[in-house]
Amino acid sequence: MRLWSGVKAALLASGALGSLVGISGVALAGGFSVREQSTEFQGMSFAGNATSGGGLSGMFWNPAVAAYAPVGIYTESHYAGIIGRVNMTGDLFSGAVNLGLPRESGDIARDAIVPSSYLSYRINERLVFALSVNSPFGLVTEPQHSVWAGQFHARTSDIKTYNFSPTLAYRVTPTLAVGVGLQIQHIEGRLKRAASPNPTSDNLVIHGDDTAFGFTAGVNWTPTDGTHIGLGYRSSIDHTLEGTVGLARANPLTAQIKAGTTLPEIVTLSLRQAVSPTWTVLGTVEWTNWSRAQKLDVVCTQNPSTLCPGGTGSVISSLPLSWHDGWFFSLGAEHRYSEKLTLRAGVAYEISPIQEATERSLRVPDTDRLWLSAGATYKWNDKLAFDLAYTHIFGVGDNSIERIETLRFIGHVDAQVDIISASMKYRFGGEEHHHHMK
Repeated sequence: MRLWSGVKAALLASGALGSLVGISGVALAGGFSVREQSTEFQGMSFAGNATSGGGLSGMFWNPAVAAYAPVGIYTESHYAGIIGRVNMTGDLFSGAVNLGLPRESGDIARDAIVPSSYLSYRINERLVFALSVNSPFGLVTEPQHSVWAGQFHARTSDIKTYNFSPTLAYRVTPTLAVGVGLQIQHIEGRLKRAASPNPTSDNLVIHGDDTAFGFTAGVNWTPTDGTHIGLGYRSSIDHTLEGTVGLARANPLTAQIKAGTTLPEIVTLSLRQAVSPTWTVLGTVEWTNWSRAQKLDVVCTQNPSTLCPGGTGSVISSLPLSWHDGWFFSLGAEHRYSEKLTLRAGVAYEISPIQEATERSLRVPDTDRLWLSAGATYKWNDKLAFDLAYTHIFGVGDNSIERIETLRFIGHVDAQVDIISASMKYRFGGEEHHHHMK
């Protein structure tokens, strides 16, 4: 009965926070992953994000982190404000003929707020129930200029995910904890492009959604009070989006379609090491299996029509990807300036799954990235704390595009992003103790 009362309270407390997850924005990790799941760890460019010793938000990367939650009900609400500037310039060719459309896309990024929520309830000294609500994948791009050289490849890309992850974490020994969680994930996608290179062309719109399941698992080891080592796993999730394809007219003609995609698994290894009573160094290596993404086929699921001339089972659109594995490396440091104030900073380098000009879609014009971050935590009292973080992301490396999707686009992309994040942490009931959670 005590367990069920705690679980009910946890679910009720998380409801208001989780309702905001729909405001997902431009992807800010390799491919169209959204890394902005924690203000605290953003302040160190996500160094140490899969270890205990920090806040509950580390459970996104490693569910074993939840085992260190305090007594009572503990909550965290994080909000990342993303200001992106992404511009593409290029030309559209039919064979060797330049079709002469305007070369500039204008800014394709859309400013966004990405929220995430975490909640834990300590059942006993060893066992913790936790819940996270996130948007782990997302993308919103739309050129300022609808008539431009890239319109036949992409006008609008809007992908959102809603992920709910109930989790159990257990302290096996005083130094070893494990965690497992269920991922319940809903995805919605809407892709628009011009139906022809004609400047007055109508939009061809593909829309679909799906709900599917995956899991998380992780382990955390604290061989000494000052050393925390975490290894976390987020499974891949297979989605089959079902929906329609049609022309965006007043009375649109549509056909039923489906499109299968697998969102990749992620493995995160992190270290947190105290080097003095007031200084801690942190590091993370993360691998994302984006090599799963080789192409996206849109298949008709109804009888032949103008939009599906090949009939049921025919491929009416195929988006080649040929992506590679993604890698992320980060280093950071924390300084406990006082009992109330902790300062932090970090740097990271991200190897994009897109490495060649021919792989760089106008929908996801991704490049390698350099992250520079700073942040702070202010502990208001034993129950309430606030985090702030700022990050600037530079696009580095190859930024050229040479894309053939019936017609050939040749150009380049310039991108940089600023992120300002804030979070609030609050503990309901219980006494503060040694479980490490800030």
